Amino acid sequence: MGLQQSDALDVERIREDFPILEREVGDGRPLVYLDNGATTQTPDRVVDAISEYYRTYNANVHRGIHQLSQEASIAYEEAHDAVADFVGADGREEIVFTKNTTEAENLVAYSWGLNELGPGDEVVLTEMEHHSSFVTWQQIAERAGADVKYIPVTDEGTLDMDAAADLVTDDTAMVSAVHVSNTLGTVNPARELADLAHDHDAYVFLDGAQAVPTRPVDVAAIDADFYAFSAHKMAGPTGIGALYGKEEILEEMEPYLYGGGMIRKVSFDETTWNDLPWKFEAGTPSIAQAVGFAEAVEYLEDIGMESVKRHEEHLAAYALDRMAEFDDIEVYGPDDPTDRGGLVSFNLDGVHAHDLASITNDHGVAIRAGDHCTQPLHDKLGVAATARASFYVYNTTDEIDVLLDAMDDARELFA
Repeated sequence: MGLQQSDALDVERIREDFPILEREVGDGRPLVYLDNGATTQTPDRVVDAISEYYRTYNANVHRGIHQLSQEASIAYEEAHDAVADFVGADGREEIVFTKNTTEAENLVAYSWGLNELGPGDEVVLTEMEHHSSFVTWQQIAERAGADVKYIPVTDEGTLDMDAAADLVTDDTAMVSAVHVSNTLGTVNPARELADLAHDHDAYVFLDGAQAVPTRPVDVAAIDADFYAFSAHKMAGPTGIGALYGKEEILEEMEPYLYGGGMIRKVSFDETTWNDLPWKFEAGTPSIAQAVGFAEAVEYLEDIGMESVKRHEEHLAAYALDRMAEFDDIEVYGPDDPTDRGGLVSFNLDGVHAHDLASITNDHGVAIRAGDHCTQPLHDKLGVAATARASFYVYNTTDEIDVLLDAMDDARELFA
């Protein structure tokens, strides 16, 4: 059996915060949840914070003088503050709450892209982009008449930054890149990408859906113009995410959605917009989710993001070492666990990823199988699908051993 935990975290103590991990699934197997890249589990204190909102001060925000509305409004605004502090933004004005990372991508693409892009302009993406970036910018560029170019992925699973230096030119208006790949686990050089974009007076958009939950992120240090992430991948609720944008850029952008809450004054002749970030938050927002988002941020801060990062690297290193024991397992992405996030995508010879996920499920192990919303990357890898084990603060090396044992059954079934 492997080590129960890394030196970075008291995993057994953390697991007590997540009652779902005590579940048995299938024919009574203990749940081994290794699908955290899709959605992490939610600790009791986040659930309690959401419940407290509904039970004690449930009301709409920014719409009432009564006490409940005032309490809800304060909690909602303070949630922006908490998220801003967590990623190093200057203040709540730079944090727009969205449904998820995908909506954040679309907000910038529609609000900025459709107004600023035109024929002759270029958008530079990477070959490892999630569909939320890949498809969004592809479609917006087509509407605007702009061109899309792609930074290649090397055989080692990293970005070819020499090629990037050639691809980003004075015609480039936007560089949009994933910070941590949800398929390869690759940690991309965020600041280098930002500097490259800014050297050509372009903006940079970073997809931090797999980065913010797993490592310290400082958007100011990165010098990102836009940065997006989702609460449900960082011990928070579904239905809410965040877009960071530099205040001066957001001020210049037109709203993406129109309606209540995002206006300052409406007349028969014209409408003016509310202050940031409310200008981009039309309609009744996800108030309970925002409360839960703030609590999740505080939960992770109590653990310490450097400790989270070290634990992720510890689990990735263990998984890579164990899988290297077998000639019939192909792993995708960098070999060095310090160059990747806490996830490992792989294939077992002769077993389709979907079949493998079904067999591991019989052992109580939840993993992801498919293209992980990165079909172009899988085309480049020459595979239709991969299996993915992704780890979080409550996972142990013992659970990775259970996954490897389940793969023995797959070998026997498909031998």
